[in-house]
Parts: sequence; structure tokens; C-alpha cells
Amino acid sequence: MMPAARESLLDAAYAALARRPWSAVRMVDVAAAAGVSRQTLYNEFGSKDGLARALVRREADGYLAGVDRALIAHSDPGDRLTATAEWTTSMARENALVRAMLTGCWSERLPSPTPSAVAPTSAVPAQRRADGPLPSPGDFVALVRDRAVTALAGSGTPGPDTADLARSCELAVRLALSCVAAPPGDGGVADLVRSILQRQAG
Repeated sequence: MMPAARESLLDAAYAALARRPWSAVRMVDVAAAAGVSRQTLYNEFGSKDGLARALVRREADGYLAGVDRALIAHSDPGDRLTATAEWTTSMARENALVRAMLTGCWSERLPSPTPSAVAPTSAVPAQRRADGPLPSPGDFVALVRDRAVTALAGSGTPGPDTADLARSCELAVRLALSCVAAPPGDGGVADLVRSILQRQAG
């Protein structure tokens, strides 16, 4: 199947999930919305669980791609971390799957995540990857922290300041996640991240 057709099926599944609980989403409706046969859908994902894993994996990849964009969108390190924190909170607010992945709180409306990999039997490379283990909330914190450290440290040799940088990056990520559970006031997550960075720099 062409990648565009796979994306269309995942788009249809995501749209269906926005309208009804995952338990009520029917494969035949997803296939029809994407303009393909139900057999084509099963050939690509193997099962409804396979479709769910692929959908969750795509949303995770989309979140991390946004982190990478945020980390190169500014020249100032503080602005980069602030943009990353804002992206994290906005995605968690807007995307129930991203919120569940980042917090570990999966509602009954969502597909149940697979904590470990399933047997990689699919002939579709993208599905074999989707069938792999999904990062835990702690894994996501580490992934974003490490991406931020790499972006902010550049190509320089790691030195004693790298540990401080890693702590600042992890703090910004964890602060953003706390704002998902308890939304901040008018200044939003940006003011909180900047205030923490200023204190650490002082």
C-alpha cells in the first residue's frame, strides 16, 4: 500500500475516534471513510489492535517531530525550551492520544496501549515498527530532554555544564506536563519556564 493510503486510513481512524469511543469504531467504517476495502485495511494493519497501535505510534511520532521543530525555531536557548514546553501542553490539550501517552492516563474512550512489543509478523515495515513497544511517559521525558540537550549544546564536546543543561531541559518538560494536569494562569507555561530558567541562570 502507498504511504498516502496508509495515512488516509490513520486519518479516518483518528476522525472516528474523535466522534466515538474506540470500542465503537468499526473497521468497515474506517475503510469506507478512507475509500478502500475492509480487506485492504486488514492487509495493512492486521487487526483493529494493529490499527490502534499504528495510530498511537503516528501521534507519538508527530509529537516528537513537533518537539524537533520547536527546538530549531528560535536562536535563544530559553525561547527554544519555552517553545518546546508550549508545544507539549498544546498537543496534550488538543490530542487525547498524545495526552494519554505523556501522562499514562488512558481513558476508556481510547484504545488500550500495548505495553510491550507484539510478534513482528506483519509484512508491512511501518506496521512492524508500530507493533514495537511504545515509550512510557518517563521515556517521553527522556526523549524530549535528550533532543533539547542536543539542540542546545550543539556539536560541542560535553562538559560540566551539560549536566546542568540536561536538568534544565528535563525540568522544562516536566513543568509542561504538570501544566497538562493543572493548567496554569494567564501567563501559561511560557512564564513558568522562563521564571525557572532565570532562577537557574542567576
